[in-house]
Amino acid sequence: MEELKYGGRRQWLFVFLAGLFVTNAITAELISNKLIEIPIKIGELGPFTTIVGVIPWPVVFILTDLLNEFYGEKAVRRLSWITAILIAYCFLIVSISLALPAKEIPGAGLATDSEFSKVFGQAQSVIIGSIAAFLLSQLLDATLFHWIKRKTGNKYIWLRSTGSTVISQFIDTVVVLYIGFVLPGTIKMNDFLSIAPTNYFLKLLIAILLTPLIYLGHYLVRRYLKEQHQVPD
Repeated sequence: MEELKYGGRRQWLFVFLAGLFVTNAITAELISNKLIEIPIKIGELGPFTTIVGVIPWPVVFILTDLLNEFYGEKAVRRLSWITAILIAYCFLIVSISLALPAKEIPGAGLATDSEFSKVFGQAQSVIIGSIAAFLLSQLLDATLFHWIKRKTGNKYIWLRSTGSTVISQFIDTVVVLYIGFVLPGTIKMNDFLSIAPTNYFLKLLIAILLTPLIYLGHYLVRRYLKEQHQVPD
């Protein structure tokens, strides 16, 4: 059967990874208007404040690495553009839903206009920053990943995975917080200077801790494809 052949498996795997990638990216954007406190103290520092949208990013880290490794830079770039378009589409639907008045039924427990706007309305202010940050970080990540791979070959999976994340996630963190929160006046510059480093180092720490899972992901993908992979140019 066609789906059991290498090409069929490869295509179905890409559909699954791409779908999971898009889902986590959009989810991260939708929930990023909430701040959370990380109850960790390092000396006099802490607890730390960051945005709750950091939760889905570990999955994005792993998926970005697998897509880069097994499908190539062009595939990641195209998927990044498609995801950015879908994020914009998602915010368009949210904007329309905000403009429609709610039918409030006493005792129903459904969201009122003010409650719905409080949750989703603030997300509209971060759309430009979110899309700009996502595109810049993902395109940069793909470029750095394959630059490191050209220098090291198929060795040092951890280096090309974490190395590309170090720079790309710094860009992502700074851009999304500054454009999405500082420029609209949602947070002040002092808060930005406090939240941005925490957000960045938390993403970086997560990326480092996920290194064993990245190796596991490589093993499982190769096992599923049943052949030595070849990455397109």
